[in-house]
Amino acid sequence: MSGYPVPVPVPVPRAESIHHKLYEFAKTALIKIFVHPYATVCDLYCGGGADAEKWDGAQISHYVGIDVVSSGINEVREAWESQRKSFTSEFFEADPCTDNLETLLQEKDIQADLVCCLQHLQLRFETEDKARRLLSNVSFLLKPGGYFFGITPDSSTIWAKYQKNVEAYHNRSSSMKPNIVPNCIRSENYMITFEIEEEKFPLFGKKYQLKFSSDVAAETHCLVHFPSLIRLAREAGLEYVEIQNLTEFYDDNKHDDECWSKSS
Repeated sequence: MSGYPVPVPVPVPRAESIHHKLYEFAKTALIKIFVHPYATVCDLYCGGGADAEKWDGAQISHYVGIDVVSSGINEVREAWESQRKSFTSEFFEADPCTDNLETLLQEKDIQADLVCCLQHLQLRFETEDKARRLLSNVSFLLKPGGYFFGITPDSSTIWAKYQKNVEAYHNRSSSMKPNIVPNCIRSENYMITFEIEEEKFPLFGKKYQLKFSSDVAAETHCLVHFPSLIRLAREAGLEYVEIQNLTEFYDDNKHDDECWSKSS
């Protein structure tokens, strides 16, 4: 089976901050780019079903939501069933990065035109086994020629900024060095904190805390090593298309007034 992973690295937002607006913009633009009318869509880690209106506007025919029980998927199912939508829907309790969906859903005959993971994709890179299982499940769910796309923070940029901080620290004279190696990346909009200093980009399991200025508390994320993502996707039968930074993605799609107005 062939498919196409297209993760677009963007920050995970909160509240009505600029990060939230950019995140919503990215989701709306991705759906507009890849979804065609009457498509079957499978949404991994669908959460609270906040994108129902986006899928409705894309004129899909069928929606499949998959998430763990703790996400409140039962409540989402009940809410969706009580609403009139232009498409049918079904929900399954499973963890796509640990469960074998081919075994669990073999009688459901799901053949999705599109599989997406619009939140928590980076957490699947806690271990290689989890990332591998996720991509294997994506390959099972996709029909030939279908697309897989997702959203994750830009780990390459995060790691480059972190390494720049560490290098600057080591280049200081001993009298100027603080007692603790700098493990934070700070700006007026966010703060990223790593637990320990490392010289090489770990392929899996490198955790950090991300807190935007509008957040009450930080959230735990994992770096996504993009070459490893591409390798595992290829092993699962998926063909790499593109990985794009949010800035580039926004520049390429910001002139689409209809797309922006829907996300505002």
